Order: sequence, then structure tokens, then C-alpha cells
Amino acid sequence: MITEHAVLPVIPGQEEEFEAAFHQARTIIASMPGFISLSLSRSIESPNTYLLLVEWETLEDHTVGFRGSAEYQQWRDLLHRFYEPFPEVGHFDPVLPRKP
Repeated sequence: MITEHAVLPVIPGQEEEFEAAFHQARTIIASMPGFISLSLSRSIESPNTYLLLVEWETLEDHTVGFRGSAEYQQWRDLLHRFYEPFPEVGHFDPVLPRKP
């Protein structure tokens, strides 16, 4: 399992519209092979900044399977217009479990 991490800088004033679009986009990513779970959190200090964490079975499930799919184009059409600047995405291997 790997965790995809992205800090999403949403254009100020578009947070409500972004959240509505993300609600739609969530069903797209959740249907992808290798998808495990997703969380989206909003910053308290900077309300136009969001933290996206997605768990995938493998790195390739995200980088090849999802990003190379027609579904990713739908995801992109729904969400990418909200970002300024475009977010950097990283991938992490777990070191400690969530709870023992």
C-alpha cells in the first residue's frame, strides 16, 4: 500500500464550488482498480488550502492505471481548473501503522 499526498491550493472564493466538484470526482477515483481510500481535509489557517490523501494498493495503480485512464480525464475536467498554482503530488510508503 502507498499513500498519495497532495496539497491543493484552491483559488480563493472558489472553495464551495471546488468541494461540490470534488464530491462528484470522488466517485470516479473510488471506482479505479487499486483504490483503497481517500480523505480530503481543509486547512484551518488557510481555508483555500486542502490536503488530499489517497491510499492505493501500488504506485502504478495511481501513476499508470488512474492517470492513464479515461476516468482521469473526467477527474481533471472537474478539478484542475480550481488550482493555482498546480499542486505537487508525492507518494509515501507506510512506516508505522495507523493504530497498533
